[in-house]
Amino acid sequence: MAKTLHAEPGFEERVRTSFARQAAMTTLGARLGEIAPGRVEVLMEHRAELTQQHGFIHAGIVSAALDSACGYAAFTLMPEGAAVLTIEFKINLMAPARGPHFRFEGVVVKAGRTISVVDGRAWQWGADGGDESLIATMSATMMTVVGRASVRE
Repeated sequence: MAKTLHAEPGFEERVRTSFARQAAMTTLGARLGEIAPGRVEVLMEHRAELTQQHGFIHAGIVSAALDSACGYAAFTLMPEGAAVLTIEFKINLMAPARGPHFRFEGVVVKAGRTISVVDGRAWQWGADGGDESLIATMSATMMTVVGRASVRE
């Protein structure tokens, strides 16, 4: 049986406010999808300026979007006033990121007081709205940061 994850009131608005400050995600054209305690989706469309030499979305772009989904999934379970930073991640790129539609999902595996472990999945689907296919997985470790002036909620 899955454990129910609990978030403080206002967690969704805190996630949206923080995400809106991410210039990197704005540059990628990424936007938030569903937000739930311990789970966040980031959505993105294929754009030529984000591709590598073969026309696929660059692995660094896939990594950045998936890292944000994982970080914000952990952030949903952090106390008010806390901030999130990535400690490390490992990504497996499983298929070329053709798109044109992408969904990056972060799901908390273990939420701790200071360290959280999050699994990420990146999916793509075609213009015809067909089935999603898995293009990448991520295992990430996130840190809860409190009381640092340079790192804010």
